[in-house]
Amino acid sequence: MENKENLQETLKEETEVNNNEEVEEVKSEEIKFEEEISELKDKNKVLKDENKKLENELNSLKDRFLRMNAEYENFRKRTEKEKKAIYTDACSDVLNNMFPAFDNLERAIVAEGNAEDLKKGIEAVMKQFIESLSKLDVEEIGAEGEFDPNYHNAIMHVEDESLGENQIVEVFQKGFKRGDKVLRYSLVKVAN
Repeated sequence: MENKENLQETLKEETEVNNNEEVEEVKSEEIKFEEEISELKDKNKVLKDENKKLENELNSLKDRFLRMNAEYENFRKRTEKEKKAIYTDACSDVLNNMFPAFDNLERAIVAEGNAEDLKKGIEAVMKQFIESLSKLDVEEIGAEGEFDPNYHNAIMHVEDESLGENQIVEVFQKGFKRGDKVLRYSLVKVAN
């Protein structure tokens, strides 16, 4: 019986040792889990802070984008308005130079007199009109000499041995230019 008691005692001690070892192992695992949880909490906090910083940066960029887009829209509208104003001003300048010739043509319509007087009046209006064009830096395109496709538009062609090659024979409509820009091509008849 003593053996039995010893055996029970030994079993009891072994069970206690096993239980103690298991408890120690569980405690060790609990400590590891707690450390891991603590690390994860720290990482989570860092990630939350980083996420908040990125959200703030995103909101800042959205705000900048919206402001820049609004500025661009305002710029576009302002530019369009200015462009229309410049065109209106340019038209006004041109027309103000033409109005005196218009007024004189109106007077010529109601004027009484013979053909010679009317002709002199029309010549004076034509001179005034040419002066108006000159004030706008508009020049007549010369139509003498050789045909130049940069300034002339040939609408007729004639064969004549007495004239040179590509010689302008007749002008049907005068052309005009301002600087290097052709406003209207001269309509001409070209020989050979």
